[in-house]
Amino acid sequence: MSEQVVTRFAPSPTGFLHIGGARTALFNWLFARGRSGKFLLRIEDTDRERSTPEATAAILQGMSWLGLDHDGDVISQFEGAARHAEVAHQLLAEGKAYKCFSTQDEITAFREQARAEGRSTLFRSPWRDADPSTHPDAPFAIRIKAPQDGVTVIRDQVQGDVTIRNDQLDDMILLRSDGTPVYMLAVVVDDHDMGVTHVIRGDDHLNNAARQMMIYEAMGWDVPVWAHIPLIHGPDGKKLSKRHGALGAQEYQAMGYPAAGMRNYLARLGWSHGDDEFFTDEQAREWFDLDGIGKSPARFDLKKLENLCGQHIAVSDDAALRQEAEDYLVAAGLPALSETQSGDLERAMYCLKERARTFPELLEKAHFALTSRPIQPDEKAAKALASVSDGILDELTPQLQSVSWTRNELEETLNSYVEAKGVKFGKLAGPLRAVLAGRAVTPSVFDMMLVLGREETLARLSDAVT
Repeated sequence: MSEQVVTRFAPSPTGFLHIGGARTALFNWLFARGRSGKFLLRIEDTDRERSTPEATAAILQGMSWLGLDHDGDVISQFEGAARHAEVAHQLLAEGKAYKCFSTQDEITAFREQARAEGRSTLFRSPWRDADPSTHPDAPFAIRIKAPQDGVTVIRDQVQGDVTIRNDQLDDMILLRSDGTPVYMLAVVVDDHDMGVTHVIRGDDHLNNAARQMMIYEAMGWDVPVWAHIPLIHGPDGKKLSKRHGALGAQEYQAMGYPAAGMRNYLARLGWSHGDDEFFTDEQAREWFDLDGIGKSPARFDLKKLENLCGQHIAVSDDAALRQEAEDYLVAAGLPALSETQSGDLERAMYCLKERARTFPELLEKAHFALTSRPIQPDEKAAKALASVSDGILDELTPQLQSVSWTRNELEETLNSYVEAKGVKFGKLAGPLRAVLAGRAVTPSVFDMMLVLGREETLARLSDAVT
């Protein structure tokens, strides 16, 4: 087996990048990246009826959003069909596989009779040991000769040793009678040819491992390290499905979750490093290991996701956050920001990112910087304006015209003003929020003034008192 760790993510392009698939991709990416290994991407597009270019594009876009970069070109499983068939014929030539002339009708009849008699429905082909001279001139499948006694032990890094009796394994078809390779053969050949050292995938593939090991052993190839991870369940403990809400990675982007928060949350969904909940990508790459993966299904919890996303937004670089907010608008099909709005958003970011858990929340807080005059107050903000005594904002305007535009000076000026008026600061803050942002809930009035600048602040005050 290669010294270098090589992992792969191998989705079927029959739909979007499911959140469970995204976590599988993340685990493979973290394991490889933390060990200076390779992370490869293979599209398992052998099902030509269900595979679509649109689904492949959705998978690639979902991985791009999550920041899961892969090494080398994207590999198409379908394009390797000739190589897969070559392996089947090699096993046939070596006597490790055989031609099976049983028709589908014969196999179905056998199973129906076995079911009626209460016997095992595992099909045993009468052609396994047949003399080649008895072979008819008819289409045939190529089946592998499965071991018929003893046991197969799957040494799994998550599930532990899983033992399967060999008399429970059938002689798996490798090549169909039309000459096309089956998925199980394609997976093994591709993984071997790609140099995959660790197969990290959902535990719904656990039973496949025993059947795939037959091919590895028949070919004399090293068996990869297996790690079958539990599936993700919804909050109700049932397998995650459409009834639990959004399922595709891109849907979460369109809902406004930051990629770093999603990576952090997905990493914690079934894997742990002590009691650590919040961690950076660098920490995740350093800490991630297979022995930290639990055996029980993880439960998807939107509140925990939002909490982690909020923590990541709070510590993000302002420019990167602004770019991701703009990418969110594209993903959600919302109007893009103008160049001026984009610059204003980035300048305002320092007072927006605390306690914003999603991009919709962050952009709502940024409304004051993104909107333009005349400011239209919403219902709550309008009430704050209606309660202001006549002239209070008008009196404030000349004082702000001459003040040095720093936070200390602005705080001193406004606090002196309300003190002279004998009122609490809240009496002024509400109207100022309404005038500057048209909202009742905003960043602090001082932050808004600093971001807007003297000219725009005074213009908005002037609009309110005319």
